[in-house]
Amino acid sequence: MTLSARLSARLPGGALRPMAALALALGLLAGCASPYGAKLGAAQQEVVASLGTPALRTPLPGGGERLLYTTQPLGFSVFHLDFDAQGRLVRREQVLTQERLAAIPVGQWTVADVQRTFGPPMRIEQVARFEGDIWTYRFMGDFNTRRQGHVHIDRAGVVRRVMFTDEPRPGDERPFF
Repeated sequence: MTLSARLSARLPGGALRPMAALALALGLLAGCASPYGAKLGAAQQEVVASLGTPALRTPLPGGGERLLYTTQPLGFSVFHLDFDAQGRLVRREQVLTQERLAAIPVGQWTVADVQRTFGPPMRIEQVARFEGDIWTYRFMGDFNTRRQGHVHIDRAGVVRRVMFTDEPRPGDERPFF
């Protein structure tokens, strides 16, 4: 099953079906059809045939194109695969890191910038003390800690804050007394 087929197994609203999400995560961990394995110099058609349809395509300066592949909502990675004007892979990068999220220029980036860089989030939610949406991305922090980056986007579509939390693991619940 290609990455595209796994990503297309979504519920209404864009959430992955649990089994499809598990298959995607396990497939990427096993190394089959993974952006990690895309060889520099490979033809864009070959990469897409192996990985499936990307989550996003973005034109690059000079006539190239960036393909974005994501493992959200259950995974921890977002890959940029950059192709030159001749359709050859020239750069491969996993971009979902705390450093990249923390470097978002607050007050300057828009929802389009966030989506173009990190793709669709794991979750979009609202809270009472913020007028807008909070886009949450899962990523792996230092020492293999599971982290979440929360990008606060106001009603006008402008990033107003980026915050980080540790992701609780099953069994981490503690009594409040």
